Amino acid sequence: MALEAVIFQQDPFIYGYNKDCNFDVYGFGLQEENPKSENLSTTSSSPETPPVGVSRRKRRRSKNLKNKEEMENQRMTHIAVERNRRKQMNDYLAILRTLMPPSYAQRGDQASIVGGAINYVKELEQLVQFLEAHNPTNQQHPNSNNLFSNSFRLPQYSTCPVTAALDAVAESQSDIADIEVTMVESHANIKVSSKKRPKQLLKMVAGFQSICLTILHLNITTVDQSVLYSFSVKVEEECQLTTVNEIATAVHDMLGMIQEEYSMST
Repeated sequence: MALEAVIFQQDPFIYGYNKDCNFDVYGFGLQEENPKSENLSTTSSSPETPPVGVSRRKRRRSKNLKNKEEMENQRMTHIAVERNRRKQMNDYLAILRTLMPPSYAQRGDQASIVGGAINYVKELEQLVQFLEAHNPTNQQHPNSNNLFSNSFRLPQYSTCPVTAALDAVAESQSDIADIEVTMVESHANIKVSSKKRPKQLLKMVAGFQSICLTILHLNITTVDQSVLYSFSVKVEEECQLTTVNEIATAVHDMLGMIQEEYSMST
């Protein structure tokens, strides 16, 4: 029997297959191995490194916590200081209320107590001025304007040359009026002692308004032909007078004009 040799020609592409590919016997195709498994093995073997933003987040959190603690401490300190201030203010208001008659502070709120104390002090000041004006030692002085000389401590204008020469109190001599101005921030106290003239007070009030001085309180004490005005005024922002000397000079010029008009009318 003759043997027949059957030769199967090999596919030339078989020798060039990729080692990473498996031959699919049943599908007669190339199947690529899963590369992710190899990548997972490599990544799992390498040490894990935390993301860059993790450490920064921790620092930010610590700073935020520190800032919150500081803000909370400041808030608690502010609350304690405010509580002590209110307690001290209430104590002072209670003491102030006991020092004046009940009719001056009929209500217990702060504004009523402070306003009543101001009115009470002003009336006491007016009473003192009246008693000093009726003092026999002052009435013996020939100049009637000096009846209220004890009411002035540091006048900018004085009609008494003796006081200015000996005590060097007055800034300038005047034959019109004694004028003293004291100022605390935007509030001023103006004392004017002069002779009584018709419509003098109305003209002074109008003059104060013209130079942006708002009158808050006014006391008037009269003895014979002399009068003492005590003005509590607020210096408005539009006012161009910023010092006590400027205000005193403006008041002095105002009274000079009033005296000149009175002398011309008579």
